[in-house]
Amino acid sequence: MSQNQSTTAQPGAQQQQTAVVKYENVADLVMKRVESFTADGSLVLPKSYSVGNNLKSAWLILQEAVDRNNKPVLEVCTKASIANAIFDMVLQGLSVSKAQGYFIAYGNKLEFQRSYFGTVALAKRVGGGIKREPVANVIYEGDEFVYTIDPETGLMKVIKHDQKIENIDDAKIKAAYAITTFEDGRTEVTIMTIDQIKKAWNQGATKGQSPAHKNFPAEMCKKTVIGRACKMVINSSDDAWLYEGKQDEDDVDTAQRQRDAEVQGRSTTKLEDAEYEDVTNSGTTQQPQGQDSGTAPAPAPAAPANDDEPGY
Repeated sequence: MSQNQSTTAQPGAQQQQTAVVKYENVADLVMKRVESFTADGSLVLPKSYSVGNNLKSAWLILQEAVDRNNKPVLEVCTKASIANAIFDMVLQGLSVSKAQGYFIAYGNKLEFQRSYFGTVALAKRVGGGIKREPVANVIYEGDEFVYTIDPETGLMKVIKHDQKIENIDDAKIKAAYAITTFEDGRTEVTIMTIDQIKKAWNQGATKGQSPAHKNFPAEMCKKTVIGRACKMVINSSDDAWLYEGKQDEDDVDTAQRQRDAEVQGRSTTKLEDAEYEDVTNSGTTQQPQGQDSGTAPAPAPAAPANDDEPGY
């Protein structure tokens, strides 16, 4: 019996090994492309960011990654999309080994999706970014909370927040706010009501029904408002156009996108002749008009000749 089981398992193992060997040069291709961009100044990465180490970590993680059907992504995803997903991680200066993002398969296309921790890290890194992680608090029924809005700048400022211990009740959350401190010393306040927070949760895969949301709603409220504050920093930075269209885990219903991609894949195409769409090219190929000339143009990998080559 065990002999039959062993014989049955061999084809799957061999197929996975074949996929690993077939794509083992992807990290090298991405590395060469990154070196080309950094050499001509079109890509500037943080000094503390090791491209080589993060590419190795990404490749190790990809060898274990599976899609929603528990199939290895290296078997079901195209080489082009794998290369571009890795490149997208490097472009944002993030690391999957630090849980700053994840590789997710949508049909036969692999994408890099930024996590909450990646969003915070990116907000700290962008030009004119935040000095440290935003501080967030929850407002409960019974709290005395006063804030003002500057009529000239439109910026909010917290004047007073008095809270009694007996007010802390997960069933009586009214709102949450985050305070971000920038490198130049100025601060900004982001406020979200509980209704706004729940609408944001509905954008995600769990619709606010995960164990964390149910058991620790106050902490999830803080996480949500911090995420919004960081995205505002990223989207208002000089390099915002580099990250345009780059969503994080709170913006995407991953399960629904995977289901849609699977249905579309079954009805319209086969893996071998799937149409390639460059995922790292979204919002990064053309410098917007009026962009400061001191900001380097976003690097964009060349379009591949076929669906199995990344075009590097």
